[in-house]
Amino acid sequence: MTMTTITDLYPTRGTAEVAVPRQDPVVWSAPGTPGPFSAADLQAFDRDGFFALDQIIAEDEVPVYREELERLVTDPAIRADERSIVEAKSQEIRSVFEVHRISEVFAALVRDERVVGRARQILGSDVYVHQSRINVKPGFGASGFYWHSDFETWHAEDGLPNMRTVSVSIALTENYDTNGGLMIMPGSHRTFLGCAGATPKDNYKQSLQMQDAGTPSDEALTSLAGQYGIKLFTGRAGSATWFDCNCMHGSGDNITPFPRSNVFIVFNSVENTAVEPFAAPIRRPTFIGARDFAPVR
Repeated sequence: MTMTTITDLYPTRGTAEVAVPRQDPVVWSAPGTPGPFSAADLQAFDRDGFFALDQIIAEDEVPVYREELERLVTDPAIRADERSIVEAKSQEIRSVFEVHRISEVFAALVRDERVVGRARQILGSDVYVHQSRINVKPGFGASGFYWHSDFETWHAEDGLPNMRTVSVSIALTENYDTNGGLMIMPGSHRTFLGCAGATPKDNYKQSLQMQDAGTPSDEALTSLAGQYGIKLFTGRAGSATWFDCNCMHGSGDNITPFPRSNVFIVFNSVENTAVEPFAAPIRRPTFIGARDFAPVR
C-alpha cells in the first residue's frame, strides 16, 4: 500500500497563535484566460482579496431567489432538518446549508456561467461546491459572524490542503451600512493566522451559531486592521462580493428594521479536494464540508 503524505503548510489550533505568509497563488489561472472577469478585475482581486460587482443577477431575477429563500425558511420540514441553523436567542433560522442540493432554484444559480465561470477563472480549474447556504439576518437583533478566515476553519476542520477556494456572497436584500453587512480587511488574504486552542469534538454545532475555536485574538485583529483597514460592503439586491478563502472578514449584528439576506456559495478547485482534517478530531458533516468532488457542469 502506498501512503501519501500531505505537508501542512498552514498549521493552526496549536498552543500559540502564529502568523505565516501565504504559500499559494491568489489567482490561479494564467494571464489572459477568458472569462467573465476582465484582466483588471483579476488584478484587483489578487491585490485586495475580493471583488465587488454592482449586479450579478438582474433586478427582475431577484424576486425569484428571494421567494425561494422565504419558502425554505418557512418550511417546517426544512426547519427540522439538521442543515438548518437557528439563532441561539430568538430560535429563528440563521442559515440553511446545502441549498444547491435542496433547491433547484439555487442549484441553477450555482451552474449559471455568471457565477461558476468566475470561480473557474479565479481558481484556474474545474470547481465543485464545498459549501452553500442562505444566510438570513432579519431585523431587530439577528446576530453577526465574528472575525475569522474561512480557510482556517476549512483547513483545520474539513481538510482543504491549499488556498484554492473562493466564495461569493450574492445579496437578496439591500445591503446598507447599518444592517450587519460584510466587512473585509483588504490584503489580509496574504497572511495566514494560525489560531490558538484545540478543536472540540463536534465543534460545528456551536460554531455555526457563535464562533469560538478558530477565532483570532484581539491583539492580532488590532494589528491586521491597523495594517489593512476595514472595508464595509453595501449594495442593492442582486449585487455580489467575491472573496478569497483567507480574507479576514466578519459582520455585525442587525439591530435595524431592515433585513439582510444573501446566498453564499463556496467553490473549491477539483485539484484541491479535501483530505482528513488538519486540526480537528473528526470531519464535519458533508452538508458543511462536501466530500462529493464532482465538478459543476
